[in-house]
Amino acid sequence: MNKAQLQRDWERGPMPHPEAYIHNAYGLDLTGRYGGRFIKNPFGKASGQLSLNARQVKTDADAGLGFVVLKTVIAEDESGEQTMKAWTVKETRMQVEPIAGKTVPRLGWTTTWKGRGWHDTFDAYLALTREAIRIGREANMVVAPSVKYHLPGPGESDWRVGEYQHTTARLHDAWLEGGETGPMILEKDFSPTLAGDDRAGQQATILSWLQTVPGLIKPVRPVVLGMKLMNAMFEDAFQIETLRAAAASGADFLVCFNRLFDPQKEFDGKVGVAYGGPDLSARNLKVLRLARAAGITLPPVSATGDVCNGKMALAYALLGAESLQMHTLFQLPDIYYECRSGSKSARALHYLLFHPETGLVPAMLAIKERTGVSRFLDLQQLPEEAFSA
Repeated sequence: MNKAQLQRDWERGPMPHPEAYIHNAYGLDLTGRYGGRFIKNPFGKASGQLSLNARQVKTDADAGLGFVVLKTVIAEDESGEQTMKAWTVKETRMQVEPIAGKTVPRLGWTTTWKGRGWHDTFDAYLALTREAIRIGREANMVVAPSVKYHLPGPGESDWRVGEYQHTTARLHDAWLEGGETGPMILEKDFSPTLAGDDRAGQQATILSWLQTVPGLIKPVRPVVLGMKLMNAMFEDAFQIETLRAAAASGADFLVCFNRLFDPQKEFDGKVGVAYGGPDLSARNLKVLRLARAAGITLPPVSATGDVCNGKMALAYALLGAESLQMHTLFQLPDIYYECRSGSKSARALHYLLFHPETGLVPAMLAIKERTGVSRFLDLQQLPEEAFSA
């Protein structure tokens, strides 16, 4: 490993097309996969308040991200009715703060906010989808919408199928109008399964959602469906059951897993909030490890949760992740990235790739020297012991 060259590349700051340079300079292939599509590098922006306008998407495209997931829109039927309308709450305040792990002795970061999904009109979201896709296509960056559809609560039996049909069809139209030609990549947000919502109260209900949703979305239009799974506030055994159900559901890929829940924490007058940080990645990796040990064959995984550096990305990759999506990392204080040039997206990507101690490039070089594996997408074939995060 040429540590002097790595140090020079780190000190020079963000560069255009880093994956091409890394391939030529280090013999590493950073190609990832998201929603069945090959992406130039495995790093993307998760759905949230940092992907709700075209300016943000353009910044990410210029920075060189592999993909962007748009802010989650709340589904509606042909008349404009939204059964999940309570989730259309605009963020009024957001707080990024350090957090200490309770289960792992490490400091990390978490973001807390009061808002929920897309608060503007559905037509405005469709316009964003069209424009964002055009921006992404010009930069070889995949863009995908995210939707929160109706989920019947405990004791309810009816599914609002009209929401699934109308929302999926109109999003697919926007997908084509933006210039895409193949099936639409779509994330289905399952955040109501996170504790704090009364719909999260029964395990059987959650499993039923996971089993039913793909059959309501995929027949409407050609869709590559990703189901964004949360950490339900139950023991690991139930989280494994959610994976088993999702794997058998017909979903094309899984996003694993977003957020933990603290019923005591208060933020902006609300008691009980979601959080991330070291405990989130520790639990996510543990569950993926247990699922592998149980012999569960998962669809492709896009990992999320405390992807704070390249070594953490590698830890997820060794357990099957084909891509990584982040949110908090793009909001940290400027000093965290240790370089001053470029947008936060560009600095975050540079940090993920080149940091001398925690970057993906030095981590993959160490694996290459030990095993000969030089492709990111081949990492999942290695035993987890090939590298320690």
